[in-house]
Amino acid sequence: MIMGYLKLANYKVLSFDKISSTQTYAHDMIAQGNARDHTAITALAQFAGHGRYRRPWVSHHGNLYVSFIFDSEHRDPRLAYVVAVAIVDTLLSFGISSEIKWPNDILIDGKKVAGVLIEYSGRFVIVGIGINVKSNPTVSEYETTKLENYANVELTDLFQMLTKNLDKWMVCDFELVRDAWMTAATGLNKMAKYRGKNVELIGINDNGALIVRENGEYHLVHGDEISM
Repeated sequence: MIMGYLKLANYKVLSFDKISSTQTYAHDMIAQGNARDHTAITALAQFAGHGRYRRPWVSHHGNLYVSFIFDSEHRDPRLAYVVAVAIVDTLLSFGISSEIKWPNDILIDGKKVAGVLIEYSGRFVIVGIGINVKSNPTVSEYETTKLENYANVELTDLFQMLTKNLDKWMVCDFELVRDAWMTAATGLNKMAKYRGKNVELIGINDNGALIVRENGEYHLVHGDEISM
């Protein structure tokens, strides 16, 4: 059931108590011709939340689940870095320091606190963001944490600050985004696996490709070819 409809700065916001997935709802809006730029779909809980590769995203009450719809004439790999920096900036406004695990997982003390799912549909891009605020799931692949362990953060305040920072960083020159991402990134100058080989993580270039070094040679990495 829809709980509310409101205007927030430049955003049209649809709020739900519980739905299958904010990301799915955004896709449905686009398919039905009801989407417009700067729409946000939020839910207090999801019963079919998912991340990349349709991996389940446990979505209990008390956390932030939101999918933003933005106009997008073309796919831009740099958007992943913009969103990650906006989240880090948002958490810092509440006194919480965080790191970015390439390309846009957000960690606190090495534990995942937020994830991002970016999907394109027609002339739009959907930016799905999940942030653990009051609870964090137990996941076998990695450790998780929640904001409540570090500060008292209200969902409404978190959401409003997130929209402000998204708007700020999405219009910034990418050089500033890249510098902010590099400052917050974890794993740089350390070893990772690239196509089964050991490589050193160097940084990202102007086009959003990850730069790695192997035996003195540099390579540009896209997608999920890297494992840390």
